[in-house]
Amino acid sequence: MTRSNLHPRLITFITLIVVATASTAADRKPITHESLWMMKRVGSPAVSPDGKLVIVDVQEPAYDDKNEVSDLWIMPSDGTSTPRRLTATKGGESDAAWSPDSRRIAFVARRDGDEVNQIYILDLGGGDPIRITSLPLAPRSPRWSPDGKSVAFQMSAYPGTTDEASNKKAAEAEKNQKYNVRVYTSFPIRRWDRWLDNTQTHLWVVPSDGGASRDLLAGSKLVAAHGFSGGGGSGSRDSLDPAWTPDGRSLIIVATTDSDRSAISSVSTSLYQVSLSGGEPKKLTSGTTSYSSPAFAPNGSLLCFDQSNDYGKIYALDDIGCSPWPAANVTETTRTLTAGFDRSVGEFALTADSSSVYFTAEDSGLVKLYSVAASGGKVSEAIGPKTGVYSGLSIPAKSSSPILIANWGSAINPTEVVRIDPAMGSHRLLTQFDVAEAEKIDWAPLQHFTFTASSGRKVHSMIALPPNFDPRKKYPLFVLIHGGAANMWRDQISYRWNYHLLAKPGFVVLATDYRGSTGYGEQFSLDILHDPLKGPAQDINDAADEAIRRFSYIDRSRQCAGGASYGGHLTNWLEATNDGRYKCLVSHAGLSSLQTQWGTSDGNYHRELEIGGPAWEGNPLWIDQSPMHYAGKFKTPILMSVGEHDFRVPMNNTLEMWAALQRMQVPSRLLIWPDANHWILKAEDSRVFYSEVAEWLKKYLQ
Repeated sequence: MTRSNLHPRLITFITLIVVATASTAADRKPITHESLWMMKRVGSPAVSPDGKLVIVDVQEPAYDDKNEVSDLWIMPSDGTSTPRRLTATKGGESDAAWSPDSRRIAFVARRDGDEVNQIYILDLGGGDPIRITSLPLAPRSPRWSPDGKSVAFQMSAYPGTTDEASNKKAAEAEKNQKYNVRVYTSFPIRRWDRWLDNTQTHLWVVPSDGGASRDLLAGSKLVAAHGFSGGGGSGSRDSLDPAWTPDGRSLIIVATTDSDRSAISSVSTSLYQVSLSGGEPKKLTSGTTSYSSPAFAPNGSLLCFDQSNDYGKIYALDDIGCSPWPAANVTETTRTLTAGFDRSVGEFALTADSSSVYFTAEDSGLVKLYSVAASGGKVSEAIGPKTGVYSGLSIPAKSSSPILIANWGSAINPTEVVRIDPAMGSHRLLTQFDVAEAEKIDWAPLQHFTFTASSGRKVHSMIALPPNFDPRKKYPLFVLIHGGAANMWRDQISYRWNYHLLAKPGFVVLATDYRGSTGYGEQFSLDILHDPLKGPAQDINDAADEAIRRFSYIDRSRQCAGGASYGGHLTNWLEATNDGRYKCLVSHAGLSSLQTQWGTSDGNYHRELEIGGPAWEGNPLWIDQSPMHYAGKFKTPILMSVGEHDFRVPMNNTLEMWAALQRMQVPSRLLIWPDANHWILKAEDSRVFYSEVAEWLKKYLQ
């Protein structure tokens, strides 16, 4: 497809004009797993405090892990020269953070001689990076003090330890013990793909020129609480989200003391102030509101943060709150800046003059940029792109002119670093790592459409077309179902379920944001309360009917569906309820029954909230919306897939489904990935997964 074939609005949207190209439609080739997987992965940018330079980590993938490269790159923020590689070592670098004077960066790396990651400092004036830590466990997330003399970071600590030496001794003792057993007395016991151990995430600080690291939480009542843990983090490790106070005498962290109650109630997170000189951390917030991502206004007058009133709920919007600083009780002095804005806040950053806050938020398959005055007022849309997703927002703290740096990418534009101009409503590329390669691929922008479903709700969907698309032909339909459910399909390249790679064999791919999805207001996300599977599945079926009605090139007689995680749950529900519409199904990490998922997952109380109480109280939903309850009706050929290290939707679910499918003699195929967690992340595994899915769909659709 040539650029002249694009929708006129996309042509005029400056962000899509990435590079001049002489390519013709005939020159472009269908996407392959190799062309997708080998695209460079551009991380979140970090702009220097003076606004002049930007650093970003760039991963160069390989099918053999030993050949992967991950380095830091640097570029001017005004785009006057191309990025240059700042590091070039065998070990990768991450978590880059600027010093206050914009002359040095701290980062995390594992170099020759390091048993685990350590923190390094690089002076941009010249010289090699200097290691400033030599720790037994891996530090992460370095944060410079305002005076540049210290670096705070997070690192696990063993119970009863107080410093580097005692942690090293405990690590050695654990390594040399002759038995291997895990012992627990409370919930949770697992997170994502990792069994929880007896270490805790603590806050540490080290001189920026090297020396002994200090554990600022050692011996405190806070970490002695049985339910203590960091309140942030989306992976297997929790995070304290540390932020230095303007005077450099303390840090603000996010933590909870109720994690051990997560089996019986919601858990809220609070803000604490930790003094650099020691002493008990001071709790700054009260009530059941959860707080995260603390950040100070550059002038030091405000402490801002994400806040969510999700206690006792299955979902609540994230808002931006700001409190005058200092404050004895932040909760009592907080002004909610985004009250009334019916979208959940993503990332946010304050301008250098401390007058405004810019933030990202999902909206109908896109992620847009918004702004609001730091003193409160109306939320305004800064840039509403016609396609694509903004992320990784970074604003310099000391720049005399407003500079906004971020990532942007779409379903046909790999993520790059951009400089945003809100006044013009546009951005321009600072990096072009994969632009030229993307131009060689025969792929079309996603088509968005919204319709009124049978429930009366407005439902949004996106369509991906196969290469060499001819609207006069008829194409099979693959209905793709996202996970979450508090999630949405994004107009963005995905490596796990790539729209265009799935469409490549000659399918039209339909991606629908069913009720329960984010990006459509809080109530829409809450509409799966007491209706976890049946209602969303009806939205998916309605969307397929609407797509067939709108697009004459879709063949109604050839439909398959599939998804992962919550999308796997819904796929298994379609197995139980399919009336002949779908010729086949693909389920990765799907539940077998609501009760099995409740009992084996790494989190369970919110599942009770969704149903209305625990299973033993007799709520019929536990049975009525469990696929296994209808195993006698299983008949649709299905490809099942699961990772052995998946503790979010554990393998028990897939094995139960598999047993029932075999009992009912349903044509089925089982893929178990010994090295995978909730996602299939290894290159060769991913290649095989896409091949298996393509062959399964072709078998029943062609």
